[in-house]
Amino acid sequence: MSQSLAAAGTAAGAMAQLALTGDLARPARLTVSDLLAWPQHRVRVSFECATSGVQHHAFEGPLLHDVLSDAGPVFDAARRKDRLRFLIAVTGTDGHHALLSWAEIDPDFGRTPILLAVSIDGTPLDRAGPQLVLPQDRCGARHISGIDAIRVDGGYTSWT
Repeated sequence: MSQSLAAAGTAAGAMAQLALTGDLARPARLTVSDLLAWPQHRVRVSFECATSGVQHHAFEGPLLHDVLSDAGPVFDAARRKDRLRFLIAVTGTDGHHALLSWAEIDPDFGRTPILLAVSIDGTPLDRAGPQLVLPQDRCGARHISGIDAIRVDGGYTSWT
């Protein structure tokens, strides 16, 4: 996301909200202010953008795993490794989407430190909404700006 988008969002109206939905015990609507309640992590990221070349940014925010774990994904404790069938769909206000697996963010598996960034280069994202940041991605396509929805879906029970 460009700094101009972050600045434009901050200058606009009300605080952006993110809906956590799906197979969760505690679905929620969160603002950037709410996301500040979790431990904050800082990362410097370089990624390639198809439209504007290589981007370099500093992001700060909670780990996606921490926020989603707090919402209580409804894993079946009786099923060994049940959490591996869960998918995470992230949608931005601009219509961009990304699909992740729970295994990517789970500390027992991929342990990828994916952030729900609350700031970019020191600029708060209060009004623009949080940004999905995947520090390990070379391409910035999964960096979703202005997240308005995250759906956790464990509906994939059959592998036939």
